[in-house]
Amino acid sequence: MTPALAPPVIEGPAAWKACDLTPDEWVHTLSDAETNEVVGAARRVATRQGDLATLGKADFALPSLAGRLGEILRGEVLDGRGFAVIRGLDPATLDRRQCAAAFLGLGAHLGNARPQNAKGHILGHVKDLGRSAADPTARLYQTHERQTFHTDSCDVVALMCLHPAKRGGRSSLVSSVTLYNEIHAVRPDLALCLFGPIETDRRGEQGPGEDPFFTIPVFNWFEGHFAAIYQRQYIGSARRFAGVPPLTAEQVEALDLLDALANEPRLGLEIDFRPGDIQLVNNHVLFHDRTAFEDWPEPERRRHLLRLWLAPSNAQPLPPVFAQRFGSVEVGERGGIAVPRDMWNAPLDAE
Repeated sequence: MTPALAPPVIEGPAAWKACDLTPDEWVHTLSDAETNEVVGAARRVATRQGDLATLGKADFALPSLAGRLGEILRGEVLDGRGFAVIRGLDPATLDRRQCAAAFLGLGAHLGNARPQNAKGHILGHVKDLGRSAADPTARLYQTHERQTFHTDSCDVVALMCLHPAKRGGRSSLVSSVTLYNEIHAVRPDLALCLFGPIETDRRGEQGPGEDPFFTIPVFNWFEGHFAAIYQRQYIGSARRFAGVPPLTAEQVEALDLLDALANEPRLGLEIDFRPGDIQLVNNHVLFHDRTAFEDWPEPERRRHLLRLWLAPSNAQPLPPVFAQRFGSVEVGERGGIAVPRDMWNAPLDAE
C-alpha cells in the first residue's frame, strides 16, 4: 500500500527550531495556592488503602488548577510546540507515596495512564539499574548511558523529577516535524523512504500473540496530522529475529541523516530537571533523549524520575498501523504495553 505522504513543508508551532524559542517559555510555575491544592489532594489520597493505580480524576479534585492544566495540555503539548514543564512542587515535603499520588493525580487530569511494561506498571521509575544499552533485552531508561533520540509508545510522556543526577542527565528535545522538513528539503527520496514500513524490537514487552517486533514507518501522515515513531537501537536489534530482513542501504542512509539532524544544536535544545519539575512531551511531534549522567554515591540521592504514559481524550488521530504498538488507535484508550487491566499497578519504586 502506498503510504500517505505529508506536504513538502509542514508548518505550525510544532515545526520549531531552537532559535525560535525564548528561554523557559515552556515553564509554567504553580502559584502557592495551586501547589497547596495538589499537595493537599496528594496527602489525602495517599492515606487510602490499596494500590494507587486506581486513582482517577474524580479522586483528585483540583478546582483551581484543572482548567490551567487543560490549557497547557491542549495549547502547548497537543496543538503547540509539543512540550511544557510544570514547576512548583517540592518532593522533599512529601514522602514517596505522596509524590506518587501527586503525579498520578495530576496525570489523571491530562489523560488516561497506560501500562509501561509487561508487569503492568502505570507508574514508571527512570533510574540506573546497572543495565547496559548493549543488552538487547534492556530498556535504555534502566541505564546511566545516553538514550539517543526516540519516542515512547504513547501520546504524551510525563516525567517528574524526584532527584536529579550529580552531573548530566539533561533532557534533550527536537521537533520530528522539523526533522522531516529538513530531510525533505535536501533529500526528498530519503524522506519518502522513512514513510515505508520498518521493524522495531519490542525488547521483550510484547503481549500474547504479538510478534517480538512491530512494523511501523518512522514518518506517518494521517488525516492532516504528522506522527513519528522511532528508536534507532531497537530498529537495529530487531534484525536478530527470524523473518526480519537486514536494513537496505537506503534505509541506513535515511536513518543516519535523521540521527545527524536530530543531533544538530541549531535544531534541538537541552533542559535541566529541577526537583519537582514535571515535563510533558508529545511523542508524535517530538523526539526526546537524555544525556549520559554521573550519579550520586548515596542511594537516597541517586537520579530518580517518575514516568507516566498518557492517552489524552483530545489527542490527534493516528493511522491504523499504530495499533501494532499502541494496541488500539482509539483516542484516550491507546498506547502502552498489552497487559490485562487487572494486572495494572503503580509500584513506589523500580522493580
